Amino acid sequence: MSTVCSIFSQVLKLIPRPDFDAAVHKHAAERNAKGFSCWGQLVAMLFCQLGSVNSLRDITNGLAASEGKLRHLGLPAAPKRSTLAYANAHRPCQVFEDLFYRMLEVARSQANSLASGTNSVSRTSCCRSMPPPSNCAPRSSTGRSSPHQGSVKLHLMLDHDGLLPCYGVITDGKQHEVTVTRQWEFAPGTILVFDRGYTDYNWFERLTQQEFISSPV
Repeated sequence: MSTVCSIFSQVLKLIPRPDFDAAVHKHAAERNAKGFSCWGQLVAMLFCQLGSVNSLRDITNGLAASEGKLRHLGLPAAPKRSTLAYANAHRPCQVFEDLFYRMLEVARSQANSLASGTNSVSRTSCCRSMPPPSNCAPRSSTGRSSPHQGSVKLHLMLDHDGLLPCYGVITDGKQHEVTVTRQWEFAPGTILVFDRGYTDYNWFERLTQQEFISSPV
């Protein structure tokens, strides 16, 4: 007997199903549900993210195209567009918030076990990172930015103890990095590592008074 084990199903196996079911029960998310479960909603929205689709129609059509392979994902059938829209609008988002923090705990525990003995810094260490702006519209044929072109910045703080991002903010491309960083709060004794783009001596003085250690690179 042949079995189907797609990459998508392997991704779903990383999600602790008992914890997800507990979150559904905690928030009564399936109250008055008529066949479409929260797990099916999660599968549909993950399909949206992994498949880079842009609409509910694309989600339902994409799942319907794989109708015979959905059961191994825990989804009996592809949902209707109206069904998925109603679930997204009315079901409590706290279910997926709880799942996120549970998955974050799992990721941190695995990262800490892999990084055990590799971090020689005794204090909490954070690295301030800002990837290049991501353009939201293609450039013109001349290579110049279009007046209708937009961009965003991802301001990210990495925790070297867990080897995972611990905080992130998305702003428009014109927002300066240090403007966002000045609004963040850090635990006393934290070592901050950042580049010269964050030079602000008033901010450095304030960090020093609060017993922070900053290290521009």
